[in-house]
Amino acid sequence: MSSRRTFLAGSTAALGLAAGGAHAAPSVTAPQSAAAVSGGRPPNLVVVLADDLGYGELGAYGQKLIATPRLDRLAAEGLRFTDAYSTAAVCAPSRGSLLTGLHTGHATVRANPSSGGQGSLTAADTTFAQVLGARGYRTAVIGKWGFGPEAAGQESHPAARGFEEFYGYIDHGHAHQYYPEYLWRNGAKEAIPANAGGAKAVYAPDLLERRALEFIGDNAGQPFLLLLTPNVPHAPSDVPDTSAYADRSWSAADKGHAAQVSWFDSLVGKVVDRLRALGLEQDTVLLVTSDNGPHEEGGVNPDLFDANGPLRGYKRNLYEGGVRVPLIAWGPGRVRQGTSDRPTPLTDVLPTLAELGGAPAPTDVDGLSAAPLLAGSPDSARHGHLYWFRDELGVTSRANAQDAKRGTWLAEALRRDNWKAVRFAPERDHVLPDAKWQVELYDLAADPGESRDLAGTYPARAAELVALMRSSWKDPYPRVPFGARVALPALAVPGEAFTVTATLDNGSSRPWTSAALALRAPAGWTVTPASPTGAEQLAAGGRLTASWQVTPSASAAPATAWALTAEGSATAPGGPVRYAATGTVPTPPPAPTRDSYLSDLAWISATNGWGPVERDASNGRNGAGDGPAISFGGTTYPKGLGVHAPSDIAYHLGGAAVRFASLVGIDDFSAKQSSVGATRAKVYGDGRLLLTTPVLTAAGGPVAVDLDVRGVRVLRLVVEDANNRTSFDHTSWALARVTVS
Repeated sequence: MSSRRTFLAGSTAALGLAAGGAHAAPSVTAPQSAAAVSGGRPPNLVVVLADDLGYGELGAYGQKLIATPRLDRLAAEGLRFTDAYSTAAVCAPSRGSLLTGLHTGHATVRANPSSGGQGSLTAADTTFAQVLGARGYRTAVIGKWGFGPEAAGQESHPAARGFEEFYGYIDHGHAHQYYPEYLWRNGAKEAIPANAGGAKAVYAPDLLERRALEFIGDNAGQPFLLLLTPNVPHAPSDVPDTSAYADRSWSAADKGHAAQVSWFDSLVGKVVDRLRALGLEQDTVLLVTSDNGPHEEGGVNPDLFDANGPLRGYKRNLYEGGVRVPLIAWGPGRVRQGTSDRPTPLTDVLPTLAELGGAPAPTDVDGLSAAPLLAGSPDSARHGHLYWFRDELGVTSRANAQDAKRGTWLAEALRRDNWKAVRFAPERDHVLPDAKWQVELYDLAADPGESRDLAGTYPARAAELVALMRSSWKDPYPRVPFGARVALPALAVPGEAFTVTATLDNGSSRPWTSAALALRAPAGWTVTPASPTGAEQLAAGGRLTASWQVTPSASAAPATAWALTAEGSATAPGGPVRYAATGTVPTPPPAPTRDSYLSDLAWISATNGWGPVERDASNGRNGAGDGPAISFGGTTYPKGLGVHAPSDIAYHLGGAAVRFASLVGIDDFSAKQSSVGATRAKVYGDGRLLLTTPVLTAAGGPVAVDLDVRGVRVLRLVVEDANNRTSFDHTSWALARVTVS
C-alpha cells in the first residue's frame, strides 16, 4: 500500500481504484489560497505556545525588565496583534479551544481538571493536526499536551487527535515538573534516569527544544506542522541559569521567572535559526502566543514586571489581563509586517492554518480564518463577538482581589466591538437566572484597564451582551461530523464473520469529488465489501457510508485487541485529502466456567473503570489488583467495580452465564466530595438494552440489579451522567457477579 505522502501526490483515479472501485473523476487542479501557494508550496506551519506568558512580558508589548530580543525582532519583522485573546483564563480549556477552534461555550474541555472539569478531548474533537494531516502534513506536538488520562491508546492521546509524533507531557499536572523522571515519546514513557529520586540534572524544556529542532530538520523536505508547547514560564520558577538577572534585587522566584521568559525567547530564536539554516524561512509561517495571562504562583510578583501591561487582571480572571495575550505572526514573504488591532481569539488558529495549508476545515468551529490578514488583505473576517467561560476552584490572591473576592465563582465574559461585559454567578450553576448574576460593563476603547463599570449607566447594552452570553453556551454542543469514522462490534470471534461500517463526512463548506472508503484489517483476516465504497461527489455536509464483511483468522489469539483502519479519501478544493479512523476489536477471553465476580474476570474493554482495569494495569495511583471494596450508606461490600461517568465496561460471558446481579449507585467516597452527583446506569446484553436504572444519587442510595442473561455473549455495564455535573459522578457496582449454573 502506498504511503500517505505518495497517496496525496497521486491522481484521483488512483485514489478511487485503491479505495475499492469508485469511478474516477477527471483530474482537476483546484485553486489554493494566495498564502498557501506563495513560494510554490504549502507553507510549513509552526505554532509556539507559552504557558502563562502575560500580555506585557515581551519587549514588543512594553516589557522593560525582561530581555526578549528574538521575539521583539520577530514582532518587528512580522505582524504583531494588539487584541489577541486566549479562549480561557487557565490552560486546559484554552489549549483545547486552540486545538479545536471552539470557544469555551461549545468546547469539550471548559475547565481545568483540577477544578473538576472534563480533562480529556474526545473522538468528536477534530484538531488542526487532523485537518492538516489530511493534506499530507507531517504533524507533531512537542511539550505540554495537558489532556489526560496519562495513558496511550485512548482517544485524548495526541496520536488519536492527529499528531503523528508526540514528545513531552500528557498530563496537566505532570507538566508542572521541570525535572521529571520521565517524558512520553508517542505511546510510551521514556525514563530520564538522571532525574531519578528528585535530582535536578536534566531540564526537560531543553529536551523539548532539542527534539523540536530535530523534527524541523528531519522533515525539511515536506510540509510539516509543529505545535511546540514548552511549559515555561509556568510556576515553579525552575530554570538552570538565572545569571542574566543575578544583579537584580529581586526574589529568587522573580529572577527565575524572568529567566524562564528569556529562555522562551531563546527557544523561539533557535527555531527561527534552524528554519533559516535549512532555507525554510520563505516556506514557513510561525505563530507565537500564550495560553492565558500572567501567573502569581510560587512567589512570582507579576506587578514587578508589569506582566499584564495596561490591562486589569491575571491568570484566572476574565478581565483583559487574564485573557488578552501576545500573538506574533512571522513568515518572510508570506506574512506582512505591521500591527493589527483585529480582535483575534486563538479559536482562529484552526481555520487559519487550514486555509494556509489548502485543507478543508469543519464548518461548525467558532474561529474565523485570519490567513488573508496575514497575507496583507485588510478584509479579513471579523467576529460579531468573543465569548469566555470560567469554572475554577483554584484561586490566587491578586486574581481574587481583581474579582472582588469572587475568584471561585462561575464567570462569563463577552466582547462585542469595544464593549466588554463580565458577570459572576454566586452559585456554581450555569443555568442560574440572569437576575442572580452580578454584571459589569466596560468600554475598552475609552477604558482598556476596565476600571469604570458602566452597567448602571447603560443597562440595555449590558442586557444585550448578557443575552449573547446565553446564546453562546451550548451544553452539549452537537458537532457536524467531519472526516472518517469506523464502527466495530464489541467482539471478534475467530473464524466468525462480522460487519464493519465506516463513514466519510464532508463537514466542510465546499463539495468534494472522487470520495472513497477502504478498510485495512490484520494480516490473515478476510475483508469483503458489502456495499458500494465510493461516490463521484460528496456535497458539503454529505456522507459516504460503506460496510464490509470481515472474518478474523481462525487462529487469531484470544484476549487480544486487533486494529482495523478505515481510510476515507477525496479531492477537496485545495487538493487530495485522506482521513483515517482506527478502532480496535478484541478477540474474547475465555467465558466463565463457574459463578464469578466480574472483578475476577478478564474484561474486554473498559472506559473510565478503575476496579477491573487494575487487574491488568495500574491506574497511575494504585498498584494493579483485585476489584476494590465499595461502600454505600456506611455498609462496605468487599468486591466491586468503580467507574466514573461516562463509563463503559464489557465482559465476555460467551452464553455461559444465567444471571447477573449487583448493587449500583453513587458510593460514599463520592458522596463525601459533594452531594451533587447524579448518574444513570444501563446494562446491555449483546447490544440489547436489558436495564436502565432511575437517576442515581448519594441520597437515594444504590439500586439492586438482578437480570436474566442466558445466551448473552457480551455483557456491558454503562454509567451516564444525569445532570451535566461529571465532577462528582463516581458510581460503583458492588458485588457485581454472574451465576453460571
